[in-house]
Amino acid sequence: MDLDAFLGVATELLAVPSTADRPEDLRKALDLVLDFVGPGHTVERFESAGKPSALVYPGPTRPRFRVILNGHLDVVPAPPELFRPHRDGDRLHARGAQDMKVSALVQAQVFRELAGVLPYPIGLQLVTDEEIGGRNGTAHQLAQGVAAEFVVIGEHSGLRIVTESKGLVVARLLATGRAAHSAYQWLGDNAVLKLIRSIDAVLARYPVAAEEAWRSTVNVARIETSNTAYNQVPADALGWLDIRYPAADPDFAGRTPAEVAAHLAGLCEPGVEVHVANVDPPHRAEPDSVEVLALQRAAREQGYSGELLRKHGAADARFFHQRGIDAVIFGIGGDGQHGPDEYADVTTIVPYHRALTGFLRALT
Repeated sequence: MDLDAFLGVATELLAVPSTADRPEDLRKALDLVLDFVGPGHTVERFESAGKPSALVYPGPTRPRFRVILNGHLDVVPAPPELFRPHRDGDRLHARGAQDMKVSALVQAQVFRELAGVLPYPIGLQLVTDEEIGGRNGTAHQLAQGVAAEFVVIGEHSGLRIVTESKGLVVARLLATGRAAHSAYQWLGDNAVLKLIRSIDAVLARYPVAAEEAWRSTVNVARIETSNTAYNQVPADALGWLDIRYPAADPDFAGRTPAEVAAHLAGLCEPGVEVHVANVDPPHRAEPDSVEVLALQRAAREQGYSGELLRKHGAADARFFHQRGIDAVIFGIGGDGQHGPDEYADVTTIVPYHRALTGFLRALT
């Protein structure tokens, strides 16, 4: 692997502000990686709700893949300076450096080098909507019949292997009150206060985590009201909750959206409606499978532990798990995802490339 040449392409990719609200930049990032893969492969393009994705494979006909390498090229919003990549020693700083453009580009290089010589079919799956839920990328492709025996998702892991991750619920709490002049509060019913008290009750059940814990957590992502006057009692308020839960929590595991909404509503005050669109299940891959053991050996051959991890965040692995496909997260190192100091650990790039290569060559 020519690291300097690779980093030149990676820097170009990291400079693309491929956020959900910039469709042309999503396409630009996707096309850049497809150009990096080069000719000689079938490129199957998909689009759902304006989000493009691609599936690359050797041969004219899409097979059931032995392995899919899955990477997302979208990033969360950031100020312009974070799309000007710079290197500080062994750290490559930019939005998306750790999460996960660099890993995705390594996957593309490994695919380019091995797709035509392996004794089984592999695919490179590139999506542009993971940061906003993944339903129009990975989930859309699976709905179109894409199938595999095993999937490696290139989310950052420091060459450790994530075999389990939490499920995800996104809930909207809508509080309804009664407007009144703020000088005469007894004539109104403050929807903002009603919402806050309801959120407090939810957080009493699922306290904010002060340290790492494998339990359900609730993040209050937003509170808003349509009220725009200081001297008016708000008649409505909306709250966003992001809930992450392990498979052992009966409050969420195996529940339908309606059942989860009813459970949360039972914690809220009267006059607060709860809306839940989806309940995404936790993901788990068999830790003793042939593929996971082979990936561990490949990581250890590069001097890394190959340790098995549990991930608090939900990734596109959940969509594969729902279809009975084992998927793991295995990527480069780094730190600061979604923050102002995000970086990729450059020292992990070559070992990651070698580990992926060794893993694929070891499989039959």
